[in-house]
Amino acid sequence: MPELPEAEALRVFLDDHLVGREIDRVLPLTVSVLKTYDPPLSALHGGTVTGIARHGKFLDIGVGPLHLITHLARAGWLRWKGGFPAAPPRPGKGPLALRTVLTGGDGFDLTEAGTTKRLSVYLVHDPAEVPGIARLGPDPLDDSFDRAAFAALLAGERRRIKGALRDQSLIAGIGNAYSDEILHVAKMSPYKLTASLTDEEITRLHTALRTTLRDAVARSSGLEAGKLKAEKKSGMRVHGRTGEACPVCGDTIREVSFSDSSLQYCPICQTGGKPLADRRMSRLLK
Repeated sequence: MPELPEAEALRVFLDDHLVGREIDRVLPLTVSVLKTYDPPLSALHGGTVTGIARHGKFLDIGVGPLHLITHLARAGWLRWKGGFPAAPPRPGKGPLALRTVLTGGDGFDLTEAGTTKRLSVYLVHDPAEVPGIARLGPDPLDDSFDRAAFAALLAGERRRIKGALRDQSLIAGIGNAYSDEILHVAKMSPYKLTASLTDEEITRLHTALRTTLRDAVARSSGLEAGKLKAEKKSGMRVHGRTGEACPVCGDTIREVSFSDSSLQYCPICQTGGKPLADRRMSRLLK
């Protein structure tokens, strides 16, 4: 799933390639992708792109008073194209979800792999009309997201820190992969309870969060959209590396599997050398 660093890199990429360009047509190609119907996508035809913004994991293409907003979900991606076939694509065939063609003939496709379709597109007058954006917490890359702001967010929480980091209404943009990475840098168990965090641990976690996300954004800076997935994977220390050696201590990276996701961690770095039980309702083995 694209998370904050990839969404930010795509924002920069689109800012370079779209702003000032005129949209020729926007074609929805699956039944489920479009979540709004008024105004219609045809309202974008002939419009000029005026700006690109990011809200957590959402990308926002400004076209005059309208905002074309997308969330790529777990298996979605944006693919830039130098040109398109003359014949329009057949709706519902393959991974193609939406096509945007500029007057110069280039543009981008939104694609989604797999059979579960969660990629979403909205056309609205105000980004706050999108429910997922309206409920977003603060952006962790914003200058106002300092240690005090982070501590205030955690003050009322009573849950595992892994889940808190992934909660978009608490902090915008962090998902499964970067929460694993942040906790590894912070040397903290994903099962640690937020209510048990000491002042020193809050400081350490805040530093790890900001450093991990900023480093990931820096690595992706200037890359073409098509190269961002590979960069994300290559930059991971523990996420997606079950069975490999921890780059810090050399211990074997472990995994806990759930019904719809998994987490990776290093026992020596994060859990005092003790493995986490690999069950949905598991506890730290004692």
